[in-house]
Amino acid sequence: MIFLVFLLYALFGSIFTIAKVGLEYTTPLFFVGSRMFVAGICILTYAYFKEPTKFWSNFRNGSTILKLGFFNIYLTNVFEFWGLQYLTSFKTCFIYSLSPFLSALFSYFIFSERLTSRKWLGFAVGIFGFVPILMAQGQGEDLAGQLFVFSWAELSVLAATITSVYGWILLRLLVNEKGHSPFIVNGLSMVFGGALALLHSFFTEAWDPIPVTEFLPFAEAAIGLMIISNFICYNLYGFLLKRFSATFMSFAGFTTPVFAALNGFIFLNETITLPFVFSMVLVFAGLTVFYQDELQKEPLFQKIPEKLPS
Repeated sequence: MIFLVFLLYALFGSIFTIAKVGLEYTTPLFFVGSRMFVAGICILTYAYFKEPTKFWSNFRNGSTILKLGFFNIYLTNVFEFWGLQYLTSFKTCFIYSLSPFLSALFSYFIFSERLTSRKWLGFAVGIFGFVPILMAQGQGEDLAGQLFVFSWAELSVLAATITSVYGWILLRLLVNEKGHSPFIVNGLSMVFGGALALLHSFFTEAWDPIPVTEFLPFAEAAIGLMIISNFICYNLYGFLLKRFSATFMSFAGFTTPVFAALNGFIFLNETITLPFVFSMVLVFAGLTVFYQDELQKEPLFQKIPEKLPS
């Protein structure tokens, strides 16, 4: 069963490789908008025919759903794909490893959740671990321009990480406190966020008739991302959360940049640098300290009832 956990994060790592390839044939805004809009329509169509009586009840709290689409779909993906043009796939993925630390900060300030001294130590070590890879500028990053020692591409992916974490907080509010279906809410947010990205693309990118240089490889990348990201990973993650603790799942997620680096090395001829290795070791140490309390208290496997309620 634990094999499926690492398969999940290997698939997550492949998303950055496929996206990097897809960006060779289209523009960031159109890539984001077309994929998200089509995926959202597919999800909502499936949800409607599966449970039509419950479908429309998920349209309440519309303003929060629109915020979810704006932050978690539109801003997150636009920032990420713009930065991915100039960064290696594994560096883009690695910056997303800030998510557990940023999520803890959001929870500390928004939900007043307490952080122990051990968590603060893990937080400090983890944040320091990002210094080596952020200070090392790769080929192509200079094309994006710089702000002090950071490239705009790095700052763009950092912004994507922040908006993604905020988006997950909004999703948590809608699902846990408002009782919405995560499947339908994600579908609605994808349609809205995808439509925003397409509108943005129409006014800023060259449509002749659409901003795609070669349609077949673009379609293969877009469909691949929809199948892996929007359909397989979402459902597999939900399946595994019923069998493993949430803390273990978050901790194991650190393997995603490793898989992204291997994919980038094999398929994109990207060089795995020493700063990346140093950062991996330091951030892994920070996460180990950060999650130590939960990993000691929580069982690895969730208890599954022998008989499901009818």
